[in-house]
Amino acid sequence: MNAAAVFVRSLVFAAVQVVLTVIFSIIALLTFALPPHTRYRIITAWTHSVLWLVERICGLRYRVIGREHIPATPSIILCKHQSAWETLALQQIFPPQVWVVKRELLRMPFFGWGLAMLSPIAIDRGNARRALEQLVTQGRERFASGFWVVIFPEGTRVAPGETGEYRVGGAWLATRTGVPIVPVAHNAGTVWGKNAFLKYPGTVTVSIGPAIDPREWKADALIREVERWIEAEVARLGTAQI
Repeated sequence: MNAAAVFVRSLVFAAVQVVLTVIFSIIALLTFALPPHTRYRIITAWTHSVLWLVERICGLRYRVIGREHIPATPSIILCKHQSAWETLALQQIFPPQVWVVKRELLRMPFFGWGLAMLSPIAIDRGNARRALEQLVTQGRERFASGFWVVIFPEGTRVAPGETGEYRVGGAWLATRTGVPIVPVAHNAGTVWGKNAFLKYPGTVTVSIGPAIDPREWKADALIREVERWIEAEVARLGTAQI
């Protein structure tokens, strides 16, 4: 697909996405009184719609390898963070989930309002000790409610070929609760880049690794093992298939 076509399709997708986001933010607020799992099913219709649109308009598809590694009980997903795409796709691939986010995101108009209705674990990143306490306390509550917990251990999106600092929070939560970690690698950043307007056609590969039982690990060693698997798998996947 030539550059002009990519630009036009990305523009159409962005316009439709904005309209959908406004509509679903209002719907999300109206679900306030409903049970958390009911709210989740209603609000994440936005996610399914956006992924359908980006496939139909921009030609961006995905495939999953390693589905057999998904545990039957709520677990902790530690995922490579390259773009906004994986924040959407994980909701289609895995059971109902909540994200660990910085609390400032919940103040964003429309997107933040909808996110707040999905019961995220909102932490204070300015206070590391307090953030870990919030993570464990709220994490236990979410697991008890049947939700999975999604954490991007690098904390922010990184460009393909780069590695951010893997923070210990996800491993800390796992070792304090005994809940397994599921590592996830992908190559979405090669077609939907960090903060990128342009969305290129191609097939993203999402790779799910074997679940890691945290009970025999220290948090520092556990996050290093997660980093080792994810980064090796990202390198093996290479770029998205065009």
